Amino acid sequence: MLPQHPFTSWPIIRMVVLALVAALASGCAMFKKEEIPEDATVEEIYALAQDSMEKGNWGEAVNRLRRLEARYPYGTYAEQAQLDTIYAYFRNSEPGLAIAAADRFIKLHPTHDSVDYAYFLKGQASYEEDKSAFGVWLGKDDLSDRDPTLTLNALNAFEEVYTRFPDSQYAPMARERVAYLTNALARHEVAIAGYYHSRQAYVAAVNRAKGVVENFPDTHAVEEALGLMLSCYNAMGLPELADDSRRVLELNFPDSRFLDGGAEFTGMRYTGTNGSNESDDSGFMSSLKNIFRRQPAG
Repeated sequence: MLPQHPFTSWPIIRMVVLALVAALASGCAMFKKEEIPEDATVEEIYALAQDSMEKGNWGEAVNRLRRLEARYPYGTYAEQAQLDTIYAYFRNSEPGLAIAAADRFIKLHPTHDSVDYAYFLKGQASYEEDKSAFGVWLGKDDLSDRDPTLTLNALNAFEEVYTRFPDSQYAPMARERVAYLTNALARHEVAIAGYYHSRQAYVAAVNRAKGVVENFPDTHAVEEALGLMLSCYNAMGLPELADDSRRVLELNFPDSRFLDGGAEFTGMRYTGTNGSNESDDSGFMSSLKNIFRRQPAG
């Protein structure tokens, strides 16, 4: 058999090239900017955005909401679009953009009837910002393992909700988030104290542990903080301070594993009554009344 000439395979190559061109053309069409008629009313554009949100097309919803605000920058619909944009960014797993959108709304409309909702979503977005699949993959599934900056941002936003708007429908959920995040911050401090203890830096460990007892007295991390203080004072040869720590530990946690001196200090993770490390978020989205479902007046 004669060897095949290289060019005899050209039809196959041509078919592959045509297939690639078709695929690229299809991709370009997929990402083509949506054309909204120039004469579309604000009600019509808002209806399109609502349709996207109801279908869970959050990226498309953001684009339509931004188009609405660009064409009709003033009025009730523009304000509603700004609120909806916060929520759409949040549901689209873009917490950084959700936080920025919330800050913008709060700055533009500090006395708006729904500014409590903006604060709440800002807190929720800050809370979720590092709860990503990448973060979990890195072993950062516990907030106490992370830089506390985002936790503090979320805490501040949630506190704004129930202190400034005590009658808000979001106030109870904000209080629950604050309780959980306060525990997370306390665990973070205990984890650092435990690290110092493992390095025999007892003074630094005591200072961190005392900070937990003084600043987070109602958290679960207090038990381990007292245990750390007891261990550090014993290691430093300060029996009176060690006895004081033991008395407080026995009084508040009579069955504490840290009383016998054999427990390891690991920055114990808080577990709620259901035994999980995280607060129960089941049903959170269903219980949160999405403000975008309200038809703007006017």
